[in-house]
Amino acid sequence: MNRRHLLMSGAALSLLPGMALAHGPTRQKITLTTELAADPAEVWAAIGDFQDMSWHPAVVSQEGEGGNEIDATRALYLSDAGPDGPRIDEILYKYSDEKMSYSYRITEVAVEVLPVTNYSSHLTVMPRDGGGSMVEWRGAFYRGYPNNDPPPELNDEAAIAAVSAVYQAGLDALVERFGAPGA
Repeated sequence: MNRRHLLMSGAALSLLPGMALAHGPTRQKITLTTELAADPAEVWAAIGDFQDMSWHPAVVSQEGEGGNEIDATRALYLSDAGPDGPRIDEILYKYSDEKMSYSYRITEVAVEVLPVTNYSSHLTVMPRDGGGSMVEWRGAFYRGYPNNDPPPELNDEAAIAAVSAVYQAGLDALVERFGAPGA
């Protein structure tokens, strides 16, 4: 190996530690579930309409277009301030009444409202062994700050905590509405 090749190899290797730190954020994934005493069809009737998220306690009001058709949109308002308050805009990209499942993406949200980017989610109702149903809510997203060294309120942990809190509040509301199995 000649001296020039050796120097080039050494220079390239010296960059590796910095490259490992410069990869940026990684996609985070969470799945939360809850078991309900109600039949899956009854639960799906309450949560299966993409245009109606009134079952979630954080949603004060909503508007949308397209029903449950692919590319339907909805705007979720999280306060009485309407369009001037905290808002999440979403689009439906998969829907199956038969499988009691739909998938959607956030198209617009301020990171102060939900500290995520490139967010997609899936909501599914399934029969539960022994009767009742299980609701699964899963999501994948990046933190709200796309570069290295995010501030604490926009890092991976903040994104995971915020999405988990949204899911848990919705699932808890369903347990309150439909009851837990055996309760």
